[in-house]
Amino acid sequence: MHRTRRFGKTLTTAVLAALLAGGTTAPAAAAGGEAPVGPPPGTAAWRADRSLGRSLPDPATATPAEVAAFFAGLTDAQSRRLVRDHPTVVGNLDGAPVRLRYAANAPAGDRVLVYDPRGRGLIARVAGDLEHAAHVAVIVPGSDIDLSTAGRTARWATDLQEAAGDDTAVIAWAGYTTPSGIGPDLATDTLAEAGAERLTRLTAGLDAAGLPDPALLCHSYGSVTCGLAAADTDAADLVVMGSPGMRADDVTALGTGARVWAAKSPDDWIDHVPNVEFLGLGHGADPASPGFGATVLPADDVPAHDAYFTPGTSTLTAFAAIVGGDR
Repeated sequence: MHRTRRFGKTLTTAVLAALLAGGTTAPAAAAGGEAPVGPPPGTAAWRADRSLGRSLPDPATATPAEVAAFFAGLTDAQSRRLVRDHPTVVGNLDGAPVRLRYAANAPAGDRVLVYDPRGRGLIARVAGDLEHAAHVAVIVPGSDIDLSTAGRTARWATDLQEAAGDDTAVIAWAGYTTPSGIGPDLATDTLAEAGAERLTRLTAGLDAAGLPDPALLCHSYGSVTCGLAAADTDAADLVVMGSPGMRADDVTALGTGARVWAAKSPDDWIDHVPNVEFLGLGHGADPASPGFGATVLPADDVPAHDAYFTPGTSTLTAFAAIVGGDR
């Protein structure tokens, strides 16, 4: 506990230092320049493929609805051939059938919806039966989550899915480049903006696949990403926890028709981070504050910043009820 409080104070100092810099410190690229950017690996070969007698949908420009329509017109044999010849594209192509994405990403594991090993890497794993789910949730994590550390988010997804029930599927979406360590990236929305675009495509892909409107559960810096994506997704619920802000003054400013919920533990060091936004630095109002307009969830029994999905806590119980349509 002392260690997390020290980390919180250090983060506060870093944010304040960035604020005091008056915007003169340029946002750092993700550590090591490791962010996978642009279309998925293998796109050049995919674009050059004329085996079907026509161009394949461009991963950079085709909408998930267009991708879904393309695959709907293929035979099983044609679909299997594309998975075999272009696994890194099919496995990351929003709008492609879930079963094909699983097959393309099979070497990376079971029920993998996204897999990009470049740099720090991206991955999304699914807990539950996504293809037949009555309810879908997407967990959007915060800082220091990538291919090597995504197991934490996957455990959260498993715990939530078990609490919500068999008719629910939960996607542990480490599908954007998160801030790494303590630095300017934490205080800016640069990575969140890029993440919001990816999150919007993910939810559009779920819609194109005929799946239910998802609940987005957004932790820490992930809530900044969700705040920026809110107006462009069809999410039914938007749940934030341990949030430094959502780049919005209140619920109305999010521009979403989703129900908005917020949780913040009294033992969460995020409470020491100033809720300000100045010259692009800081993330604005506290979503758990009375004036923001979100429905505040119980969190008094959550022991730490990363413990909102702990089995037996009031927050996990509330999350499961929201996701499962019981609240």
